[in-house]
Amino acid sequence: MTRSLIRGIALIAFALPLAAQQQRQTLVVAGGCFWGIQNVFEHMKGVVTATSGYAGGNAKTANYETVSDGNSGHAESVKIVFDPNVVSFETVLKVFFSVAHDPTQLNRQGPDVGTQYRSVIFYFNGEQKRVAEAAIAQLTRSKVYSRPIVTQVVPLETFYPAEAYHQDYAIVHPTEPYIAYNDLPKVDHLRAKFPELYRDYPAKN
Repeated sequence: MTRSLIRGIALIAFALPLAAQQQRQTLVVAGGCFWGIQNVFEHMKGVVTATSGYAGGNAKTANYETVSDGNSGHAESVKIVFDPNVVSFETVLKVFFSVAHDPTQLNRQGPDVGTQYRSVIFYFNGEQKRVAEAAIAQLTRSKVYSRPIVTQVVPLETFYPAEAYHQDYAIVHPTEPYIAYNDLPKVDHLRAKFPELYRDYPAKN
């Protein structure tokens, strides 16, 4: 084996992890309490990580106490890192709209009320913006919902991870009444509606 071939193999072995990482895509969405949305995507095949956090405001207000007041500009959000070789961006959006939340509720989601619970897709680039707007247009044309979709499509400025105790909250506290009533049924809905996408063992943030 020649030295050049050995060097080539070494370079390929070194480059593989980086190439795999470059293949991953990221999307940030919001639609109610981040506990439930994070839990849905943690149980979705192809999702590498799902992290609860804040988007839409600035660093000074990116904390749970301030965001809960509803005046921070932030929405409780989830950053989803996924492998497009396993699940497409369009499929992630499909689960967001049909399982993770109700996109027709304005500035609220179920029992939670305020702008911090608004429905948003925070896009990273023009292609994500185009696909998200096309998805909303298609859902509107097909009249899937009896009320208008109020989901905002806005550019992501910065995503701020939430405090550690919020991460994997629904997994850690499955018997808590709020989780049992509002969030676990979403995971059941994912399993029933998209069995090919569901996995028992969840991804971690």
